Amino acid sequence: MEKVDTAHPMGGAQAPVEFFSKSLAARTAASDVDVDGSTVAYWTYQPVKATDTTRTILVIHGFRGDHHGLLRVADLLPEMRIIMPDLPAFGSSEPFVDDEHSVERYGRFIEGFMAALDLGPQTVLLGHSFGSIVASHFVASHPGAVTPLVLINPIAAPALEGPKGVMTKLAVFYYQISAKLPRILGLAILRNRAIVRIMSITMAKTKDKQLRRFIHGQHDAYFSAFADRNSLLESFKASVSGNVADVAEQLNLPVLLVAGEKDEIATLPSQHKLLERLPDGTLEVIPGVGHLIHYETPEPAAASIRTFLEEHPA
Repeated sequence: MEKVDTAHPMGGAQAPVEFFSKSLAARTAASDVDVDGSTVAYWTYQPVKATDTTRTILVIHGFRGDHHGLLRVADLLPEMRIIMPDLPAFGSSEPFVDDEHSVERYGRFIEGFMAALDLGPQTVLLGHSFGSIVASHFVASHPGAVTPLVLINPIAAPALEGPKGVMTKLAVFYYQISAKLPRILGLAILRNRAIVRIMSITMAKTKDKQLRRFIHGQHDAYFSAFADRNSLLESFKASVSGNVADVAEQLNLPVLLVAGEKDEIATLPSQHKLLERLPDGTLEVIPGVGHLIHYETPEPAAASIRTFLEEHPA
């Protein structure tokens, strides 16, 4: 049964209202659906006014995120119908039933979710960060299921290699230890506000104090909304074991890469290398931003998506 999402998209009184338009709430409906035995929560943002260029965009969020992360981008595409589920084991969605939370399994989730909502091949698929891995691998194994593909802050190179490899291995150890410790202690470490804040400060590149407060508030509110420690560990291993470049040559459809100039997780040189391997790729680089395009620079991201879809009509 469909229900109206009455919760403020900002996550409570701490968030400044000016980061979202007044029309967003009116476009919003929250629903849930059973996919392979798991209840999945999803949000639909209807177009303010449907036109011949209105498309349905299915959004796949990043690791430890939920549908709130891409809200600023959705808000700036009022002519589009946007569907944003909380991935299984994150936000308000249940984990998979007796299945590992792997890239391949999340791809099967997309297939089941699209079937449940009767989303056809004209659906636009958008993935952010870890969602870019899931989305690209799904497209590679399901040719013709969607068109085109949009990847924001795409993970374009192996996380366990290169200068960031050591930090990634330390992060793997962090999640492994947290999963093995007694439950209360393990969850306390994973949800530690100081650790979440350090992560948030590290990724944010903006100098705007109000925007930085907004970003930190978003991470405080939603970064710890995961189902359990084991599914979180499985999802993290999936996020660092695959990348978009693994399947680049199999992406035989138009692909838009929206990259941050200062992204230290999905670096700009790796984006250029990925672009060279795509059969039909476009790269848009947003200056002055890192891995938080969806929070810091949603305006140029939305503009790039709109132009790309105009160039690749249904």
